[in-house]
Amino acid sequence: MSSTEGKGNVGVALALVLGAGLSTGIGATVVFVPSLVKLASRRVLASSLGFSAGVMTYVSYVEIFEKSMSEFENAGHDERMAYTYATLCFFGGIAIMLVLNTVVGILLGRHGHTHEDMPHEHKKSSRDSLTKDLVEGVNDGPPCCSSDPVKQLNDFQRMASVLGHELEDAEGEGDNSAKDEEKDEKTTDDAAPVEDVEEKQEPEQDVTAADSNADTFDEVQRLHKMGLNTAIAIGLHNFPEGLATFVATLNDPKVGAVLAVAIAIHNIPEGLCVALPIYYASGNRLKGFMWALFSGASEFIAALIGWAVLSRTEQDGVFSASAYAVLFGLVAGMMIMISIRELLPTAHVYDNRDSVVSYSFIVGMGLMALSLVLMK
Repeated sequence: MSSTEGKGNVGVALALVLGAGLSTGIGATVVFVPSLVKLASRRVLASSLGFSAGVMTYVSYVEIFEKSMSEFENAGHDERMAYTYATLCFFGGIAIMLVLNTVVGILLGRHGHTHEDMPHEHKKSSRDSLTKDLVEGVNDGPPCCSSDPVKQLNDFQRMASVLGHELEDAEGEGDNSAKDEEKDEKTTDDAAPVEDVEEKQEPEQDVTAADSNADTFDEVQRLHKMGLNTAIAIGLHNFPEGLATFVATLNDPKVGAVLAVAIAIHNIPEGLCVALPIYYASGNRLKGFMWALFSGASEFIAALIGWAVLSRTEQDGVFSASAYAVLFGLVAGMMIMISIRELLPTAHVYDNRDSVVSYSFIVGMGLMALSLVLMK
């Protein structure tokens, strides 16, 4: 497909990228429906990551890298130089991903350590102590970047479990509020004066409450910061994925659609990683949900930047073949790096016996191959 035909697919490309990016909102809905987190089992996550890696790997080697070479040839280079330039762009994309991974690690403050396992049983406790436990137990980063994704999944499942209990408790309190008010009135009328006792206990209680409030504020701040840093880190991580989907769709909408689905699948748990910590820090479900959407919006921003680059080099209504070639080469390297450094290693951590990862990887490649065959 020529760069002229690719120009006509801009609207479809932007729409697919927007849909893939907004899929983080699906994972973020756990703050409204906590039971959804049960769907994020290890096997489901492992198979989805393997599938996404298969799609990205196949389309990068078979379609996008080849497209980079052909566009360099269209720009006037001979076959040997076209292959050389495409190869340089490919490894340039890998270098970009290495830099982004370093930045993500800095943002998440990763120190290469893991935390002790959190208790799985739900205990009736104050929200303050619960927040403190969550801050101490939540791991550092989204599933694609975390040093201990299995531990992180357990932490988020516990978060959702406690959130579900809170919602149940809130409903129960609403039903019994009238009865509690009547009991309080009777107790107030019948109670003996205890003013002197309360006055003696106030100083000690105030000190304890002050210390508790200070600790709670510090833990909430840490939890909130972790959520925001995760949102920014995921945004950076999603940036090349948006560019990849956009460029692939310009080449062929069918290929772009399959790639968009693959990216959307592994964006879903990332939305959960952003929404839950921010909700626990702020108590605002909408805030957690919106920050999750914001983390996925970077994909659309990347697509707009790609469009701007191509449009700037446009001549006589045709995208520049050289700009097209460079973008394809960079995207191929980026997607390979995402697959081999992030998706597949994390998938194998979730599935250390490889019961689903390899098969899911093959299915992903097969689906991508089928779409290319049908396209021909």
